[in-house]
Amino acid sequence: MLGKLINRTDLLEKAANISLARHEVISENISNADTPGYKRKDIQFGDILKEEVGKQNIKVVYDNKATSNRLDGNNVDIEREMAEMAKNSLRYSVLLQTISSRLRSIRSVINEGRR
Repeated sequence: MLGKLINRTDLLEKAANISLARHEVISENISNADTPGYKRKDIQFGDILKEEVGKQNIKVVYDNKATSNRLDGNNVDIEREMAEMAKNSLRYSVLLQTISSRLRSIRSVINEGRR
């Protein structure tokens, strides 16, 4: 039982790390919203989590699909980025709460084993 709890906690930790990296990328997009020629970047959370379960690095991709109506070639939509930031923050918060709960469960299993 302890092994399963630890493995699941490891997966949650990887998901939290991906979410944190995505937060940084979205922040970079927001801070470059007025930079001419800047192309937004993103991390596809679900796809990357599947790929990264056994790896340590996280891939950041440029989003050239987003069309730009701006003359300077920048394709950052600040409203979209703020919405993505809110969703990602919520995901990160839930992941951290879940990790905390798992760690409490692990502590409980260890303490019960000592009795």
